[in-house]
Amino acid sequence: DSGKDYITNSSDPKNIQDLTQFVQNLLQQMQDKFQGMSDQIINRIDEMGNRIDDLEKNIADLMTQAGVEDRA
Repeated sequence: DSGKDYITNSSDPKNIQDLTQFVQNLLQQMQDKFQGMSDQIINRIDEMGNRIDDLEKNIADLMTQAGVEDRA
């Protein structure tokens, strides 16, 4: 148990310190996981936006090749 590394004067503060450290570690892990998920979602949205841009350009090129004018 890594909690044995803490230097305290009595058992009660040590237990509180262990619990506090455990909760802090847990919250940090959750924050890191959510940050990773958030970054992944943002990257996928950016990638989707790029694909939509490419698709719009391809459609415009096809319309130009077919002789259809862009009236937008």
